[in-house]
Amino acid sequence: MERNDEKGSDRLDAEERRELSDSDFGLPEERAYPMPDAAHVRAAESYFRYATDAQKPELARNILKKARKFGVHVESPTILEWADK
Repeated sequence: MERNDEKGSDRLDAEERRELSDSDFGLPEERAYPMPDAAHVRAAESYFRYATDAQKPELARNILKKARKFGVHVESPTILEWADK
C-alpha cells in the first residue's frame, strides 16, 4: 500500500483508510486505530491512553498481535497489563 508521503506523513488519507480490511484496525468494529504497518502500530501504542476502559483489552491484544507481525517491540506495561484482561 502506498503512503501519502507529502510532508513525510504516516497519516492515512480517507481512500487509504477505506482500502484497509477490518482486521487492520485495533478496534475492527469501529474501524479505529489503523495498523497496516509498523509505524501505525507504534502510533496505536502511543494513542492507547485515549481508548475507553471498555475498548482497552481488545485494543491491547490487537496491538500486540500486529506488533508481532511487523516486528515491533511493545514496551508499555499498560498495554501488556490490559492485554491480559
